[in-house]
Amino acid sequence: MARGDLGRIFAALHEARVRYLVVSGVAVVLHGHARFTADLDLILALDPPNVLAAVKALGSLGYRPRAPVDAAQLADPTARREWIEKKGMRVFSLWSPQLPATEIDLFVEEPFPFKEGFGRAVQADLGGIQVPVAAIQDISGFGRYQKKPAKPATTAKRAEDGWKSHESEQREAWKKLTYQQRLDWLEQAKEFAREAVKSAAARRAR
Repeated sequence: MARGDLGRIFAALHEARVRYLVVSGVAVVLHGHARFTADLDLILALDPPNVLAAVKALGSLGYRPRAPVDAAQLADPTARREWIEKKGMRVFSLWSPQLPATEIDLFVEEPFPFKEGFGRAVQADLGGIQVPVAAIQDISGFGRYQKKPAKPATTAKRAEDGWKSHESEQREAWKKLTYQQRLDWLEQAKEFAREAVKSAAARRAR
């Protein structure tokens, strides 16, 4: 199923048998809500073997820490506690020169009990790979990821009703998409955003 950055990441994690949960923006998209996000947020089971397996799998795709530390330190509970208490760190950010459009944020502590959240997870079938997506009740705490799109400011009742109808139609259309189609939409949105940034930079350089 390795179509696009996210497909390659999920395939690598699956191959390494990493226990993880997809949360935040990508989780919202897979649950069926159109939302643009360039990053992938993951919660890992934080036992050292699982964390090291994740680091190795992501390293095979060129992922390295943004911070000047060894990625393997993420498996050390003492190091994680120090990052949290002394640096206020919430996530461990990784980037890859091979997949520059998709950064990965790994939570340095569980925002909710992993075992329980994993039991509630939705298993998104992406080309034969089961991707564990956190349940809606678990990602609801990440409020900033679930803001509803702002409605256009208008006093015209007809325009308002038309917008509501359009929103309803969009929601129904999204419900009918497969997990892979939702992920493909997100990859296309990322590509569109990259091209828009390039075009804007080219215009400024003229």
